[in-house]
Order: sequence, then C-alpha cells, then structure tokens
Amino acid sequence: MNLNISGHHLELTDPLREYVASKLKRLERHFDHLIKATVVLTVDKLRHKAEATVHTRGADLHAQAIDGNMYAAIDVLIDKLDSQTRKFKEKTRDHHAKEAQKGVQPAPLKSAAL
Repeated sequence: MNLNISGHHLELTDPLREYVASKLKRLERHFDHLIKATVVLTVDKLRHKAEATVHTRGADLHAQAIDGNMYAAIDVLIDKLDSQTRKFKEKTRDHHAKEAQKGVQPAPLKSAAL
C-alpha cells in the first residue's frame, strides 16, 4: 500500500509518521486490497484533526477525527476506518459460497411414468 502523510501547520516528526504507519497496518489485517492511503494531519489552535482517504479496489473510504491530542485523533480515525473497511469487506464477500460448501443438494426430480 502506498502511504502519503502530510501535515498542515504541523511539523511531521518521525515518531508521528511511524505511529500513523503502524496504525494503518491494522487495516491491512482485515482487508488486503488497499491501494493507496492519504493522511492529512492538521493543527488549529487546540484542535488536532486527522483526515484519511483510503483507496481500495471498488471504493474510496474517507474518515476524519478531531481531538485535543494528535495521537488520540489518529486512534479515533483508525477506528473509524477499520469499521468502514470491515463493512466494505462484508458487502463484497460472497455469502452463497457457504451454502455450496455445506453440500446442499437439490431434491430429486420425479419422473412421470405413462
């Protein structure tokens, strides 16, 4: 997955970059078809805002979180993206495969004898 992290009114430190990258690994655990992730971290006075857009095969997932602490905002952001990823994966999953594995057999046809 390609990862692009940028900051507005914020100096991105290496620990902050590593924290975002390690948290985004959680999304790959649930859904391995992630193509690109763009994360924007912003500071406005006392508001720390984290926004992310994740491009997957078939959808773009977007979330944002605002908190008093940047690390807490990132945690909330990842929780939101994680739930969106699980929901998207559930939508794209083939639910009829379970029935085929159970061995559901159609009822035998009755032949009409004349």
